[in-house]
Amino acid sequence: MMIEYVRYQSLAPDEHGRFKGVFGLVNNLGRAGALTAEQEEFRRVNNAWYDAAYTDPSTVDATVYDPAVNPGAAAWFKPSATHLFERIDGYLEILAAHGVAVRQVRSVDPGRVVYEDDVQIVVVPHAG
Repeated sequence: MMIEYVRYQSLAPDEHGRFKGVFGLVNNLGRAGALTAEQEEFRRVNNAWYDAAYTDPSTVDATVYDPAVNPGAAAWFKPSATHLFERIDGYLEILAAHGVAVRQVRSVDPGRVVYEDDVQIVVVPHAG
């Protein structure tokens, strides 16, 4: 049985050629002061919930997102992480309100796995 991993990311790459994930995109808006008070409250509360619900891979391996070691590394949800999908819509609504386009990407082989736990993988994408 093939596992299909899921990621929500920007439509266009950033200045480094990476497709930012949904959390990074909303956090960038928050750091820029672009969110309404309600949106900022959602971001704060839900980021704290996600921080409590799953491991930040960089706390296990500081090099996991290091561009010299793992260029383009990106996190993907495992399909079994349904409890983590429940709050994604709120992030997508914030991005839509700010005109930030995102898409859901699915893949059975998104890249070389450099980190894995029970709810996610971090991969270096395949070349090409």
